[in-house]
Amino acid sequence: MPTANIRGATIVYEVLGTSGPWLALTPGGRRGKDEVKSLASRIADGGFRVLIHDRRNCGASDVVLEGEEAEYETWADDLFALMTQLKALPAYIGGASSGCRMSVLFALRHPEAVKGLLLTRCTGGAFACNRLAENYYGQFMKAAEQGGMQAVAETEHWRDRIAANPANRARILGMDPKRFIASFARWREPFASGADLPMIGATEAELRGLKVPTQVIPGHDRTHGRATGMRVGALIPGAEIVDLMGPDIDADLAVEAWDEKEVELARVTVDFMRRAEKKQAA
Repeated sequence: MPTANIRGATIVYEVLGTSGPWLALTPGGRRGKDEVKSLASRIADGGFRVLIHDRRNCGASDVVLEGEEAEYETWADDLFALMTQLKALPAYIGGASSGCRMSVLFALRHPEAVKGLLLTRCTGGAFACNRLAENYYGQFMKAAEQGGMQAVAETEHWRDRIAANPANRARILGMDPKRFIASFARWREPFASGADLPMIGATEAELRGLKVPTQVIPGHDRTHGRATGMRVGALIPGAEIVDLMGPDIDADLAVEAWDEKEVELARVTVDFMRRAEKKQAA
């Protein structure tokens, strides 16, 4: 599998398709690139080159457990550096949940590099902020407080990162627990304080300021409420809202339901990018 040294971290990536406009597609949570590989393959079959990658702290890429910026801001800058290396810019940028947040941040930080945005399962509201603050950061801070970095390494997510990339074990165990806790406290802050934003990581003014073709596909669970996606779509000028899932269901998270929609999701994504390409070529 190809790797690239990106701002001091080894990042694992894969490109599907051999010609056509570029799309970077990023999964939700801290899940690895294989989560979206099937969807990426369908989109590539529509005439695009699709980049999928394991973000730092995800999949088989390097673990880096500190940084001054929010984790999804670091992911956005990593992706920009990776796509620059691959000469893949400007490109369409898209993803679901945390991949959606990262895509918006990418557009805000690197607007010249974006041909269009594909935003799926936008995340916002008090429930999502509290749940994700704990899932991404709080539980690991507690582990470090109670058992040091050995306890962190034994949690499911970081144990899997070691299994995928054994060098990550030394990176995790070699970090001072106090530095780890301080770093994760900084990373948790945007989630702890973001309940009043239209979506985590972006203000109303920032969303209104986006100037690229955008497709928004709302989620339908308590973490990715339909109303959040609808609001984001209404704020971004000219955004197309595609309501694939309909009303919210009574579940914290509904990932499996999206697997059943993969063919349709690929179809609307390819159609959107084809229409955007025609407009930009006119």
